[in-house]
Amino acid sequence: MAKAPRLVAFAGSTRKGSFNVQLVRAAADMAAVQGATVEWLDLAEYDMPIFNEDLEKEGTPEAATAFKEKLKGADGFLIASPEYNSSYPALLKNAIDWASRPAEGEPMLAAFQGKACGLLAASPGMLGGIRMLPQLRTLLMNIGVHVVPNQFGLGKAGEAFSGDGSLKDERARSMVEGVVRQTIEIAGR
Repeated sequence: MAKAPRLVAFAGSTRKGSFNVQLVRAAADMAAVQGATVEWLDLAEYDMPIFNEDLEKEGTPEAATAFKEKLKGADGFLIASPEYNSSYPALLKNAIDWASRPAEGEPMLAAFQGKACGLLAASPGMLGGIRMLPQLRTLLMNIGVHVVPNQFGLGKAGEAFSGDGSLKDERARSMVEGVVRQTIEIAGR
């Protein structure tokens, strides 16, 4: 029997009213119902400069270290990201870049290696961010993350949420639950 995993959930957006924040929060609620322990991280609370090895030599920023420690303590992640020009945003890439750097005496990719991840995207457009998801999947797999097979892009996201933050559409809810279920199963192993 698999253990109840500890998941970290975050969005690749800091925009007020972000559809991706709403989506990953809905997924985190589903994960908690399914037995996972879930911690929500708001990237707005982790002010990290653009990654630069010269800055790293001066000392890793406290926010980058704090973010990385949260990831290291998790068995897996739930990530929802917007799609900017058919790719993931610089904010998300920068956070991943800082968290991927080894501290002295630490193994490479300690925050990512062997962790599970469920990927989601939301967009006001019809495609729901699906052009970005394969790119984010490739990035995460290249740093040792087990990205679950299911993923979901929520189109017309401006119309998708109820006042309580839940998804209105049963099919969308079912798709997100499938991503969450796979993430819990793989993270719990």
